[in-house]
Amino acid sequence: MINVTFGNNLTRASELVNPGTSIRSFCEEHIPNYASATLTLDGSALRPGDIDKSFSDFGITDRCYLLSVVKQDNA
Repeated sequence: MINVTFGNNLTRASELVNPGTSIRSFCEEHIPNYASATLTLDGSALRPGDIDKSFSDFGITDRCYLLSVVKQDNA
């Protein structure tokens, strides 16, 4: 099991997940509106196609941070 710390600009939570879980399925359960934000995994932005990879595809074996960051420009 992997300890995934997830959240957005303001909040954080943790969940234990199976290493074979895809990023997309995890986000659909835990991160609302993830499609309108930049997803980062351990500080690196996910690239196109990465969302369908599993945590183990990224070599994660113990813990990680999956954050959904919304950049808002104020005029």
